[in-house]
Amino acid sequence: CRLVWDIFGKEALISFALERSLLTGLELDRYGGSVAAFDFLYLPRLHRKGYVAPFVDQSTVSNVSPGGYVMGSIPGIHENVIVLDFKSLYPSIIRTFHVDPLALAVAASQENPIPGYDGGEFSRSEFILPELISTLWTARDKAKAGQNAVLSQAIKIIMNSFYGILGTVGCRFLDSRLVSSITKRGHEILIESKNFIEAEGYQVIYGDTDSVFVLLGSVPHDQVKVIGDDLTARLNEWWTKRLREKFDIDSHLEMEFETHFSKFLMPTVRGSDAGSKKRYAGLVVDDNNPDTTHLLFKGLESVRSDWSPLAREFQKELYKRIFLDQPYEEYIKQMVNDLSNGKYESELILRKRLRRKLRDYVKNIPPHVQAARKAEEIRRQRELPSLYQAGGWIEYIMTINGAEPRQYRESAIDYQFYIDRQLTPIADSILVFKSSSMDKILNNQIGLF
Repeated sequence: CRLVWDIFGKEALISFALERSLLTGLELDRYGGSVAAFDFLYLPRLHRKGYVAPFVDQSTVSNVSPGGYVMGSIPGIHENVIVLDFKSLYPSIIRTFHVDPLALAVAASQENPIPGYDGGEFSRSEFILPELISTLWTARDKAKAGQNAVLSQAIKIIMNSFYGILGTVGCRFLDSRLVSSITKRGHEILIESKNFIEAEGYQVIYGDTDSVFVLLGSVPHDQVKVIGDDLTARLNEWWTKRLREKFDIDSHLEMEFETHFSKFLMPTVRGSDAGSKKRYAGLVVDDNNPDTTHLLFKGLESVRSDWSPLAREFQKELYKRIFLDQPYEEYIKQMVNDLSNGKYESELILRKRLRRKLRDYVKNIPPHVQAARKAEEIRRQRELPSLYQAGGWIEYIMTINGAEPRQYRESAIDYQFYIDRQLTPIADSILVFKSSSMDKILNNQIGLF
């Protein structure tokens, strides 16, 4: 249809598929076959070096390596937080430490190999993957310079897929020493980078896989980028020197100054004083116009489809007001009052996916399943075909009689549910850092009468 074609055109999906197919050698309708793409790129180079690849071992392997390192966070509303990010960290580790199937296979017969993890060692002279990544890296830089965003993205995805492929059961080179020598090295790099930054007098309040969040505090806004660029330059220089002294290798690690949050919220884990992980929000400063900002949410309610539109908009507006030091108590009171009076009925729809067949939900029957079953019963009575027996997305509203399907709602809306279970958790996650809470604000409202 026209809409699909317009989406394909806007996102350049056909061009992307063509570019990736040309890079991987796979048919156009198989351009996403990562393991086959890896074989296409790697095996000819291996054969040209005089080696034969092993057969694909389909035996079950699990827990071949840990995931990316996630630091504990320091909760609170912070001022001037910068995000420093390692550019393509895992491909950079492969290039730097020669993490490669061939290099692993021949290292035992060579002197002074590069040490990896879990007993892995890698040849200094015989390798393929680092050279392949270097070639792709150069091609991507040329694509970016030529403003060929489609090709650049295709190359980036292929480079970043190599780590995952080496840990896939279907890969003929699967070996825990390969993948752990990437992820565990990533852990080490992130931890030592944090130590370096804190030795420079700055506090690292969070870190995740390839990036660190550095608290600058009350510094002039025109100094933030200066500090960020200086920190990354000195850290890159430190890694170059350290890897040369410790392993006698060239560093391909490159940290970049990525984002500046003028205000940054790291919430606590609900019911705990501990800082959360992979959940934060902040006011991002525009690179080209320091006076322009926009909200960014990660892992919070405003970016999750299983929260109501009202809750998501409430979070955006409340956080913006607090970040900008604007009044927020009257906004909360008015929102609750309007909600209780039925003003936002169309924005209370909850949407969630049925990930199993409806009949497979036996012991645990969550609200969206209850709504789907009610819809199925109504449709059966009206002699209409089934909508949800095979799964799919269900839209529902919480009523005084529980969850009911949006299109067949019969009961009155349970506004207190939306206050207690939708608005209050969102508000309290940031109000706690203002020595306040939803309960205090609403009790103040009640006390006026």
